[in-house]
Amino acid sequence: MNFIIIGLFFTIMLAVGIISMKNIHTMAGYAVADRRAGAAVVTGSLLATVVGGSSTIGLAGLGYSLGLVGAWWLLVGAVGLTVLGTVFARRIRETNAYTLPEILERQYGGSSARLAASTLIVIAWLGIIAAQMIAAGKILAVLWPGQTEILTVTAALVFIVYTALGGQYSILRTDAIQAVIIAAGIVFCLVFGIDAAGGGARLLQALPEESLSFPISAGFGWNDLVTFLFFVGAAYLVGPDIYSRILSVRDAADARRVLLVTAACLVIIAFAVVFIGMTARVLLPDIQPESALPALVMNVVPRGLSGLVVAALLAAIMSSADSCLLTAGTVLTSDILGSLRKELPGERVMLLLTRASVAIVGLVSLMVALELGGVIASLLLAYTVYSAGIVIPVVLGFYRERLRLNSRGAVASMVVGGAVGGGLKFFGCDEYVLMALVVSVVLLFGVSYGSRYFFQKKEA
Repeated sequence: MNFIIIGLFFTIMLAVGIISMKNIHTMAGYAVADRRAGAAVVTGSLLATVVGGSSTIGLAGLGYSLGLVGAWWLLVGAVGLTVLGTVFARRIRETNAYTLPEILERQYGGSSARLAASTLIVIAWLGIIAAQMIAAGKILAVLWPGQTEILTVTAALVFIVYTALGGQYSILRTDAIQAVIIAAGIVFCLVFGIDAAGGGARLLQALPEESLSFPISAGFGWNDLVTFLFFVGAAYLVGPDIYSRILSVRDAADARRVLLVTAACLVIIAFAVVFIGMTARVLLPDIQPESALPALVMNVVPRGLSGLVVAALLAAIMSSADSCLLTAGTVLTSDILGSLRKELPGERVMLLLTRASVAIVGLVSLMVALELGGVIASLLLAYTVYSAGIVIPVVLGFYRERLRLNSRGAVASMVVGGAVGGGLKFFGCDEYVLMALVVSVVLLFGVSYGSRYFFQKKEA
């Protein structure tokens, strides 16, 4: 029965990709669904994208090990989306761009900022896609233990194929389906988990007092919260996959509505998934934290429904992975190639190249996934590289003329900021990682003003 459910889920996803392929004739269709998507569909798609591997396996693991404070992993995303919707949504939608790096090029002029941003995005997103693939393998291994590697490969190939074929059209449609499945899966896990624990009151009594501490706890202090806010939450404020949704809706009003509704839903989902992890801590005290969600499904969900719940969790993961994959593939072709060549090929050739880029990025991410381990660790490294390099130049780029910033400062900020953030995180210097944002700000202003003075003096 489980094999039939998962097989049917994969078949539907592939069918949507094949059907969506017929709607695509231009890069606008492939990258932003011809800018005709309705607010309801895009909200479902964005919600499904955000609630990925980090918000299922990873977030439940944080709930298991940290308690309620683990919800901050997703709550900072709600903060980022709220700021994005209220302050920047209109500006972004009115650019009529295809990608985030293209917006940077319009902000600062020239192709150097676009190329630097594109390179950082592709590098960081390889890690993020790989983390989603790892999560997919772990989820499927609930049903077929001992086959994690082949299951990871199978799930990865499915979303690589339907993303490469159908682009943004297939992602919006598959994500809308997946959003409904995800909601059902979370409810099933909560209901059966609480029932197995003897009810909500008994569950709360069985939990350690520290698990119920919020907004901080002994294991999660203010420094951890600030790190989450600036490096995870900021990725939502300047997320290329999120920007692709803003650029796909009909107008700025719809973009704002999509972001604010999604942010509100994230608050509910954050606490729901963390509570699932806390439930697993009571029922299954001797497992690894990131095994909390799969183990709970295996132990408390009735056998006939376990396949449906696994499909829901798999939908959450794939909806994030496909968006990141499309973003990285489009950036690789449209932005990196666009920065290196004065003239781009025609629409048909660009479509072919972009589909090939999506496939290549997907396969490289799969190779990375087979070498990596923890979901949250992989995502934190990728988010740190990305946020340290991209967030400051993009946000301040909307006020470039007033602040007198230029592309030289933006490139220095992105390259050095991303490198410093990634280096500090990789070598375990978590207490200093916020310095990467300081470096990014200093370089953006320092190089912008210094280079202007230098070149003006040289010309004089």
